[in-house]
Parts: sequence; C-alpha cells; structure tokens
Amino acid sequence: MDETKKSDFGAGISRRTFLHSLGALALTACGGGTGSSSSGGSGETAVARASTTALGDVAVTTFAQAATGEPSVTTSGSFIHPGLSNVQGDFDRMAQKVAAQASPWFAGWQTLLANGHSNTGQTLLAQAEITRTSTGGSYPHLMQNIAAAYANALYWKVTGDTRHADQAVQIMNAWSSTLQDIAGDTNAALAAGIYGYEFAIVGEIMRTYPGLSAANLAAFQSMMLNVFYPINVDFLNRHNGTDITHYWANWDLCNIASIMAIGVLCDDQTLFDEAVNYFLFGTGNGAIRQAVYYLHPGYLGQWQETGRDQGHTTLGIALGGIICEMAWNQGIDLYGFDNNRFLAGAEYVAKSNLHQPDGTTFYTMPYVTYSNVDVTQTQLSTDSQPTLRRCWALVYNHYVNRKGLAAPWTQQMALLMQPEGGPTGNVSGPFDQLGYGTLTSTLDPGTPAAAPSGLTAWSTAGQVVLSWWGVSNGTSYNVKRAATTGGPYTTVATGITDLLTYTDSPLSGTWYYVVSAQTPSGESADSAEAVAVTAVQLHTYLPFDETSGTSAADSSGNGHTSALVGGVTHVAGKSGNAVSLDGVSGYVSLPDNIVADLSDFSAAVWVNWKGGASWQRVFDFGSGTGRYMFLSPKASGVNVMRFGITTNGSHGDYHLDGTAALPTGQWTHVAVTLSGSTLTLYVNGAAVKSLSNVPFAPWRIGPTAQNWVGRSQFQENPYFNGLVDEFRIYRGALSASQIAALAQGSLSV
Repeated sequence: MDETKKSDFGAGISRRTFLHSLGALALTACGGGTGSSSSGGSGETAVARASTTALGDVAVTTFAQAATGEPSVTTSGSFIHPGLSNVQGDFDRMAQKVAAQASPWFAGWQTLLANGHSNTGQTLLAQAEITRTSTGGSYPHLMQNIAAAYANALYWKVTGDTRHADQAVQIMNAWSSTLQDIAGDTNAALAAGIYGYEFAIVGEIMRTYPGLSAANLAAFQSMMLNVFYPINVDFLNRHNGTDITHYWANWDLCNIASIMAIGVLCDDQTLFDEAVNYFLFGTGNGAIRQAVYYLHPGYLGQWQETGRDQGHTTLGIALGGIICEMAWNQGIDLYGFDNNRFLAGAEYVAKSNLHQPDGTTFYTMPYVTYSNVDVTQTQLSTDSQPTLRRCWALVYNHYVNRKGLAAPWTQQMALLMQPEGGPTGNVSGPFDQLGYGTLTSTLDPGTPAAAPSGLTAWSTAGQVVLSWWGVSNGTSYNVKRAATTGGPYTTVATGITDLLTYTDSPLSGTWYYVVSAQTPSGESADSAEAVAVTAVQLHTYLPFDETSGTSAADSSGNGHTSALVGGVTHVAGKSGNAVSLDGVSGYVSLPDNIVADLSDFSAAVWVNWKGGASWQRVFDFGSGTGRYMFLSPKASGVNVMRFGITTNGSHGDYHLDGTAALPTGQWTHVAVTLSGSTLTLYVNGAAVKSLSNVPFAPWRIGPTAQNWVGRSQFQENPYFNGLVDEFRIYRGALSASQIAALAQGSLSV
C-alpha cells in the first residue's frame, strides 16, 4: 500500500465510537447514468453520541440508495444545547473577552454594534409565503429578519441584555405564527437551505432564554420541520429530477446544513443523521469527496465550483465550515474526515483569493479539468476574484487552534478578514452566512500538533509523491526515507516550506518515509510512517483453478480471496480451470477497497467472450455511479473495448477506447496499465491504444465496496457472458515486454 494507514480514508469522522451493521438510509440518493459507470457499498455505522473518539475506518462507505443496503452513520444519545454554531462555553468566552476588551474579540464585538441588525426596534417582516426565483422574490424580508434575530441573540448572550433577547424572540414568533410556504422556481431550495440553517441557529441560541415560552419554541420548531425541512430533503433526494451532477455543490451544502440544524433544534436524531450521511457519502456535488473534487500535491483540494467563479467557491467554504462546526458541537468530526479533506478545499480556495506579496498578482493554482452534465471547465475562473467572504475565522480556529495543524492560506485569509462583520445591504450574497466570526469563533492559541500528520506516499512513474499536514508552529520540514520499516532513516530533503509536498526519486523497491518539522523549539517528532512501492509487485492473482464451491483463492499471498456469486460455474480454462459467467446473474466479487492502495497499476486477464449487448463488464471496481474504474468488451455507439476511470460519473470520466470490440468465441488476453498519467490498453500482448494526461489513479476513487469481475455497477447494464481466467492486478505498470511475456505465459513477476 502506498500509505500505511488505510483508515486515512475515514480518519476523523467522529469523536465517538462507531459500530458497523447493515442497514439502509432514510434519505435515499439520486444516482444513475448511462453507458460507463458503477455503484456500491455495504454496512451501516452506528455512533454513540458523547465520547471523544475518532471515526477511523469508514473507508468502505458511499452514500447509497436504500435498496442496496449501503452503509450509514447512526448517532445515539441526547443532543447538546445550545449546540449548533456555538455551545455555551463559546458564549461564556465571548462575554469574558468582550468585558476585558481583549483583541480580537472586542474588535469583532464592535462590528456587531456597528451593524444595524443588532439594534432593537426591528421591523417585523413576516409573511405567509416567501418566494425566491432566479430574478428576485420576497426572500429579503426573511433574510433581513434572520440577520437581525441573530445579531440580537448574540448581543444578549454576550451582555445579558434581555431587550435584545426579546427582540430575537419577537422575530421568531412573528415568523413561526405566519410563514406557511417557501415558493418560487428551483431557487426556493436555496432559500429553504440558506435561511433554514440560519434561522435554526437563532432558535438554538434562544431556546435557553426564559422569555421564549415552551409553546413558542414548539411553534418555531414546527415551522422549521414543516416549512423548511420538506424542501431540504426533497431537494437532496430528487435534485428536481436532474442528473446528479447538474447542481453545484452549494445547493446540496445549504440543504445539508439546514437539515442538520433542524435536527439538533428539534432533537430529531434521524434528521441529524441524514445530514451527516449526505455530507460524507452522498452522490450529489455537496458531499465532501465531490465538493473537494481533486487533491493536488500538498493537499490543495480543488473545489467543485472553482471553474465557475470565486464567489460561489468561497460560499462553499462558508457552508462546509458551518456544517463541520455544527457536527463538531454534537461530537462528530466532519472536519477531519478523509484526512482533513475539507481543510484541503479551504486551503485551495483561500490561496486562490489571496494576492502574492506584491499585492497585485494572484497565485498560480493547479487545476484539472472538471466536467459535469452541463459544462467542461479547463481552468480556474477569475470571475469575482478575490472574493473576501466572512467565513474564515471558523475554519482557521478549528484547524490551527483546536487541532494544532498548519493552515497557512486559511490563516492568511482569516487575518485579512479580521474582524469579520455581519450581513449588510439588501442582496442575498452578504446574507449567505451569519458573520461575526471573529467574535464567535476565535479561540485562544492552541497547542501545536506534536508532529506532522496525514503523510501519504504515492508512487507514480517511478517517483514517489509525498504530501502531509504541517504543525501550527512549523517553520520548515524534513523528509526522511528508509529501506526498512522503522528506519534507520536517511534525510532526503530539508527546509521545505509553503506547499507541503516532496517528490522523491528512489531506486526500484519498497521505501518507508517519515516527515518532521522544524519549530522555534527544535525538531518535532517524526510523523507516522508511509510506505511506497516503486517496484512492480503482484497485488491480486485469481487463477480460478477451483473445481467447485463459491470461493476464488488469491495466489498473490495478499489475502484477496474473492466470492463467486450467482450464475457461476467451473469449466476448463486457458490454463487449468476458469469460471464461466452466465450473462444473467453471475459475477466475481473482490474484497472491499481492492484498488484503494494503488496509484500506478496493471490489470490483466484471459477472457473468452460469448458476445452480446454493449456495456458488459470484464471488471468494474467502484463505489457507485459516480466513482469507478471499468473495462468493457464493447462500448455502445463506438463498438470497441473501453477502459474508463472517474470520480464524477460518466460525464467526467477519462476513457481509453480500443480499435475493436473484444473478440468472441476465443481466448483473448487483455491488459490495462497506468504509468504516471498514461493509460495503455493491450490485447494479446500488444499495445493497441494509449491515452495521456489522465489525472485519476485508482486511489482517487476512494473507498469501494462493489469490486466486480463480470458485473457493471449500473443496474441497467448486462452481466458478462463468457469465461474468465487468470485475473491479475499488479502494483505498478508492467512494461510492454512484461505484458507480452504475461500473455505468453512466461512472466516471472
């Protein structure tokens, strides 16, 4: 494996204890597609609310349709109140810091006082129906009153002045006794999402105020459940009947935020779990692995809307941040999930909107082409660059002061925006987040992490690309390499600053890496070790030589025993025996995450295809119709073999077409290799086609629980009809001569 901790895929979901069992989500996903794709997952994850453990290995999960029994996170225990944007300890800190006129809290407080929304005597703007369309609507009435209710709620919590508490309650009561519907065009989902999470935060703060009666709190909760939530959940379930890639990440994120906030406000565990599960495993663009679309070296995470404009991209950080914080306050660490994937996105977006030291030039950012059903974007958009949104204090304080990590670009942006003010004007943009983060989110300086963390080491074209998370007091970093686990290590690079990545060029073999930080007090401890393999190694080998049973032994020695499912029989093969797949229900199921530890790879197999419809699968490894890699004997329309790999469904796949369909009625050796960014397809030992500039390696697909020989992950696609023998996966790309030798039966690797 190119990194020692498989649990890095799921590291940091939860500070609680997780149990695993099968189960279906209450909130179903919108999947589908045509042609070249997949689907997958198994196991449900239960969470006990209260402890401070980490959700380590949720690597097997994808947000799934209920019918497939995909995994989910289920929490248990009582909610903490107040427990959305802030807990009571946060309000106590604000009050103490403001009373002491401490910096920067007092400056944040002054921005609150200067904003007219914090005044009492607000005009009540409640109405029975709020509309939002692409051209306007009456929603500014709601957003203005929410901004006023929030500012007054903060004023009360910091000072104890009940006049401001009464003002917040008056606004809540006016709307809960009046609002019956949110309407308009599809933009009504944005109104329900953005103003849903914001208004729920107000209610959560005010629930502790004696002046809010139990009856009035219940009425407010009823409004949130019956007016906002149905729109939120319908959007995430159906996406208005569109392709799952159609809506930008922010549409999902605001509705996730609303469902999560309403769940806590209403003590509804099911709603809270729906929101957590969609953020982690959803199929829409707001789920974190789609929102942070691509991890560049040094953990710069390209945001899904980066090719659109910077205004919407920064909104994604605002929405993602509040989702992570609300979950954190209830004991779930979404911030840390998938090796701090959200931080990778925040760092990328922050750097994209910062000037270089000359004060004029923006940084040059790495970018890979992004495609969905509507667009193909080939570069970062400079529209609205820079967007300086009031959302960075929250993200900075969590990662740097709570966790002790380095987040240099987020830190620069937070300091640039300090003190963060609140909404102003009468347009939606400034009201998309509640603001005042300097006051509400600033923490005292925390303890730096003891060592760099999250080290990964991926081999590509003979080199090893390392990335890691730094420590908050780190000034530079040292990279060390060893030929045996645990050392002794040789330092191969020193003085690394800025982007925390290093590309090593070792000899062929297996190498072990650690990273340390230089700090003002000396060198830190070493990071956890990561391993990279620059030699070709047999990863999985299924000779299919059994004569009976439903198990296929792995002769690689790596324990990848596989299962024969459905219409599978044993017959004479190319060498020894083979499996015969009936084209109706038969396939071979490989272990979960079978390719999750691969960068460069080779996959090779002998097949005797009986022909039939297009889009059968020789193999298909994935986690749903959005994330997969597959080989088909015949692609529809072009009628040639196709290999495809994607993290964004068929619209964003990189595919390599052969020159003909797989031959029928004869044994044919087929192989695919990835070396660096070059894919090559081989038939009977000869290269027939290559594709360069492919950005996806198998590990980028993420956790996979549907790894199949003979079955597609699109339910509408037919099963493979024919014989399969000698299925192999290699770590590393076999050379052309090695592929030829493998086809001839003379390869010794």
